[in-house]
Amino acid sequence: MKTNSILRLLLLLFLFIFIALPVHAIEDSGVKNLRQTGKAFASVAREVSPSVVFIQVEAKASGSAITGFQLPFGNEWPFEDDLFKRFFGDKFPGIPRDPRSDKPRNENRTIGQASGFVFSAKDGFLSDKTYILTNNHVVENADKIRVQFQDGSEYDAEITGRDPQSDVAVIEIKNSNKPTVKLGESSELEVGEWVVAIGNPFGLSHTLTVGVVSAKGRTSIGINDYEDFIQTDAAINPGNSGGPLVNLDGEVVGINTAIFSRSGGYMGVGFAIPIDLAKEIANQLIDTGEVMRGYLGIVIQPLTSDLAKSFDIKKSKGILISQVTDDSPAEKAGLRQGDVVIAYRGKPVTDVGTFRNKVALTRPGNQEELTILRDGKQKTLTVTIGKLTKDKIIAQSSAQSAENLGLTVQTLTPELSEQFDTKEGKGVVITEVKPGSIAAMAGINSGTVIMQVDRKPVKNATEFKRAVEKSSGDRSVLLLLKRGNMHQYVVLNW
Repeated sequence: MKTNSILRLLLLLFLFIFIALPVHAIEDSGVKNLRQTGKAFASVAREVSPSVVFIQVEAKASGSAITGFQLPFGNEWPFEDDLFKRFFGDKFPGIPRDPRSDKPRNENRTIGQASGFVFSAKDGFLSDKTYILTNNHVVENADKIRVQFQDGSEYDAEITGRDPQSDVAVIEIKNSNKPTVKLGESSELEVGEWVVAIGNPFGLSHTLTVGVVSAKGRTSIGINDYEDFIQTDAAINPGNSGGPLVNLDGEVVGINTAIFSRSGGYMGVGFAIPIDLAKEIANQLIDTGEVMRGYLGIVIQPLTSDLAKSFDIKKSKGILISQVTDDSPAEKAGLRQGDVVIAYRGKPVTDVGTFRNKVALTRPGNQEELTILRDGKQKTLTVTIGKLTKDKIIAQSSAQSAENLGLTVQTLTPELSEQFDTKEGKGVVITEVKPGSIAAMAGINSGTVIMQVDRKPVKNATEFKRAVEKSSGDRSVLLLLKRGNMHQYVVLNW
């Protein structure tokens, strides 16, 4: 009996030795791994921060002079009338002068703060300059741009080129000795991969935040015309715009651009322009000062399961062509309304936004292959890419949804314009109204044409979505509807 007790005691002792020690070892290993991760972030900060700049933008904002009172005669000063002057002259004694005439119009200055990073430099005679990547919305209205580096050096900057459609801009300073960042390949990013955002949120210079890639290929968000955003949960706040999103190798993989927020601050969802897209745009801006985009001349929409069934397609893959513009590269190549594009340049086509971006970045004049499904049969066509101008459509999405309102709209095709007795490019038609939504409760039905949003005309579904999103802050939108021959204004609140 005594022997059994001793054996049990020895067994417990051995269990303590062989179990407890590994627990301590695991704890030590975990702390060690965390330290190594922290060192990796610190290494990225040391490598990239010297190339990140704090951008201060100054712009003019003119306003009306303040008189301090309301004119009892309306906006016009009656004694300046030509008929009055004819009888009494310009300087008739006793006639009061317009109290606004001696007061200059107020000129206010606005100061904006953002971020950017050095990505290229040219050295040599008459080319001693450094190029900085940032967002178009940072510098588009700038009268004066000042950049500051981490070492405290400051420079006046000039705009090299801007591209509002992708929200990419390049500015330059007269110095070629500043360190440049390494540009990575955003196409190789994986969801879940660590990324670091560096910038100047709220003017706090060279702030580093850490997160992961939450998603890739975010399109149809309504921020830019050409979208292919990287989504990240790395904290991005006002002032981060234009700063780099960096991988653990210290390579820039994106330009921090926007956040999704109901409060105006960080809520865990940020968006960055992929560097593959940005550097293509930036190089064109440096070389020519503008961006040349490819043009097909088609209106496209997602291929839903219902549409796939209607077109007798077994799998809802690809995108549907709902319109082909007359005399366009698409028409000349033989593309037709109802064709389903399943591949471009030999690579699968999965969504509308990505396809638009690929066509836009194709050099005009190139001959490219499009694989389509037509009447259940696969065909490959060769199209000569045209040059996009303001009066042309590259590959425009025809359908957009407004979740706040509970409705989906579609761009008016010639057939739809005839059906609803309106002109093409004059409004959008409602194709679906969600039951129980604010649109449904307001009595809005499918088949109704929306002519204006907040008293501004809308030409297509993309414009409609953008206009509604601009009203999201006020949580109210004014719509001009056309039902048959009747027009009606409706206000929707949410």
